[in-house]
Amino acid sequence: MQQCFKNAYICNDVTNSLRSMKKILLIVYLLFFIKSFDSFALLKGSFGGTVIDNITKKPIEGASIYVSDMKMGCSTNFLGEFYFSNIREGKHLIEISHIGYATLVLNIDIKGDTKKDFFLIETIIESNAVVVTGVSKATQLKKIPFQISVMRKQDLMQTSSMNIIESITHKAGVSSISSGPAVSKPLIRGLGYNRILTINDGVRQEGQQWGDEHGIEIDDASVNKIEVLKGPASLVYGSDAMAGVINIISNVPVQDKTLKMNVGSNFQSNNNLRTFNGNISGNKNGFNWNVYGTFKKAADYKNKYDGFVFNSKFNERNFGGYAGVNKGWGFSHIILSNFDLNTGLVEGERDSLGNFVKTISGDSIQTVNAADFKTSNPYYPYQHIRHFKIASDNSLKLGLHHLTFNVGWQQNRREEFGNPDNPTERALFFNLKTITYTSQFHFKEVNGWKNSLGLTGMFQSNENLGIEQLIPDYHSTDNGMFVFSQKEYHKINFSGGIRFDNRSIRAKALKDGNFEKGQAFEKHFSNFSGSAGIAYPVSSSVNIKLNIARAFRAPSIPELASNGAHEGTIRYEYGNKNLKSEISTQGDAALEYNSTHFSLNVSGFINQFQNFIFYRKLQRISGGDSMISVNGSELTAFQFDQEKALLAGAEMILDIHPHPIDWLHIENTFSLVSGTFQTSIEGSKYLPFIPAPRLITECRGNFKKWGNFLKNVYAKFEIDNTFNQDHPFTAYNTETTTKGYTLFNAGFGGDVYSNKNKQLLSLYFTASNLTDVTYQNHLSRLKYAAVNNVTNRQGVFNIGRNFGIKINIPIGFNL
Repeated sequence: MQQCFKNAYICNDVTNSLRSMKKILLIVYLLFFIKSFDSFALLKGSFGGTVIDNITKKPIEGASIYVSDMKMGCSTNFLGEFYFSNIREGKHLIEISHIGYATLVLNIDIKGDTKKDFFLIETIIESNAVVVTGVSKATQLKKIPFQISVMRKQDLMQTSSMNIIESITHKAGVSSISSGPAVSKPLIRGLGYNRILTINDGVRQEGQQWGDEHGIEIDDASVNKIEVLKGPASLVYGSDAMAGVINIISNVPVQDKTLKMNVGSNFQSNNNLRTFNGNISGNKNGFNWNVYGTFKKAADYKNKYDGFVFNSKFNERNFGGYAGVNKGWGFSHIILSNFDLNTGLVEGERDSLGNFVKTISGDSIQTVNAADFKTSNPYYPYQHIRHFKIASDNSLKLGLHHLTFNVGWQQNRREEFGNPDNPTERALFFNLKTITYTSQFHFKEVNGWKNSLGLTGMFQSNENLGIEQLIPDYHSTDNGMFVFSQKEYHKINFSGGIRFDNRSIRAKALKDGNFEKGQAFEKHFSNFSGSAGIAYPVSSSVNIKLNIARAFRAPSIPELASNGAHEGTIRYEYGNKNLKSEISTQGDAALEYNSTHFSLNVSGFINQFQNFIFYRKLQRISGGDSMISVNGSELTAFQFDQEKALLAGAEMILDIHPHPIDWLHIENTFSLVSGTFQTSIEGSKYLPFIPAPRLITECRGNFKKWGNFLKNVYAKFEIDNTFNQDHPFTAYNTETTTKGYTLFNAGFGGDVYSNKNKQLLSLYFTASNLTDVTYQNHLSRLKYAAVNNVTNRQGVFNIGRNFGIKINIPIGFNL
């Protein structure tokens, strides 16, 4: 790490004004710490009670109780009882949930030995939850003025997907750019890449997310919960969060005095995907820990048009966990994870008979044989991605105040291999190292005002270790400071704040051997961002949300300084050092209606961009496209540019739980987004990478008990209808129109219990694309692969019919 950041001058890039604010904030922290030290050991209380069915008045076994700010959780026994000892006195946000019941969220004032009874209402419709994304501390979902979607572990287990990002694309407004089964990049309301920030256990994930073929380096089997914020989030997170945030939570402490193990497996038929994962967690008198590991491998997937798609195979090995302590004063955790993926890069080249081919030694071409499709070891070209992360996550109660801080170090290594004559030769090798820090001081509540002061930053360094260079070696520094406030007044919840950020970049000269093809430079970007919004519960059933936000994003290194062949996009790419920061102003509105048997959520947004960054084709002075010769191939030259742009869209979720058919649940999810340039470019006014409109209808049956041995049983049938995308960005042949398609999916599963009422295992069966429809998603990069000269179809099509089975075996002990 010292070698990576030996150029200490990067820490001096921040402006004098920001240095002053940092000093002021540190002084404030120190003063409050000194002031609160004498009350640091305030009385410790306890909290217990019983969770009861509101109708039958019977106790609910297995209900989950979670104290958000303390990261403490437990579950009820067969009498519906629970108990927390050693919990600090004061107000705590408590979340009580169980499958088939509406989540109950309450602010409980714990004083001494506090006991309460809680009544849960039976429903499938989830209208409330506790979230931590986009706000300074844990808050009820219905009190937040912007849209957040939540997926829990149970939802993820019932979803069929090849990677973690594909798991969340069924949520309204969320889609993905895919480069095959192993690599998917998230889009929120039509915006992706560096406009979305991914958070994992409190640390922003930095893994070269600017590239089309760069995925999210997080083990999907380790995930416990995902929160997706849709809309500008620069206020709390700074640059790179202007389109939204994906917050992935992996490590959650288990109940005190318990040891729990889980062993799981996932098999999918289409590409012979095999996943084996396990974890073991413990908690003894506040000392808690978790260790997990995953092994995954898959062969090539298939569809009716292409047969097996050569080199779509991958294998993955991951491990991680955490260890720490939770006490009345707060918690302190050390988190570690290691992600290791080998995945093929699909080129789609075929011979005169339409068979896939591969390049072998001596630059010869060979037809792929049947055995080549079955292995899970990728062929050339392929990429090897390793991501290591270690972080310290902490929360301290300082009297009536609260301090949280997180410091993380991560290293992302992406290697691309493409030479059969020299198997160890790395065409590209990005070695990215990042230090991040975030700190928030939450002042005690005064007259209903909840105020927080935050400081965040990042130090980053990247070096090229391959034989080719697309971007230069660089150092960058981010620093930001924000103020966030929340207030509830006559049931109206106000929240908002303001933030200032500075980003400094020092890039070295970009070289091609001994030839310098890009000069060294230094750039600085500073800007303000902010938001303000309200959530107003008109009645117990109706909630209205309004929010306006100003966000910004500093240009990324590829946008500023790239100069080379970007093989994944089949273009030669030039950066533009004159780019300015993107500025967006977005307004959001939402209407929510919730009752026992009916739920409706309608939301809309409009987002105006200044300096929207995209790439345009370069032309020769003499006319025609500018072409660059690279290793005998002619690539079209592109350069990043900026224009004014406008995005608008709407989402609707209609959820019906009809009476008296209480087991039936019908959910309809519709998403629509449109993006246009203010000025047409080569006759095209539409923004690139805008997803097609989509309507998903799911019919689902839920049964608490089925027979003597099955509980929490579900069965679902889904119609996934994606409409035509008739408004692509046609300039420079970037995109083409895409036909719509309809997929039929299904699933069923539940928990298996012994005759002694002990859970033995959980089983989940999934079926995707039941009718084996052959289709291309508009955002699939494989759509633009080579033409099959036999069928005249361009590109590669998406995965065909696929059956899956997941199994999870829980094992628990008392300590």
